[in-house]
Amino acid sequence: MKELVEFIARSLVDEPDKVRVRVIRRGRDSFMELRVAPNDAGRVIGKGGQVASAIRTLVRVTAAQKRKRPLDLKIR
Repeated sequence: MKELVEFIARSLVDEPDKVRVRVIRRGRDSFMELRVAPNDAGRVIGKGGQVASAIRTLVRVTAAQKRKRPLDLKIR
């Protein structure tokens, strides 16, 4: 799933070399942290958060297909 988020984010931004995705595990909870260049944050979040929401939906669908627990996505 990390690779999927990285691929999508790199496709959206002007500075793909600054895209970083990290999986963070805290006990039973896990989440992905997506970092992009400050001037690209708006592209990844989208108007009203629509792009970020779509990325989260794709992560949930991919997790369901692989029968894994979905990870939450935090964009910074």
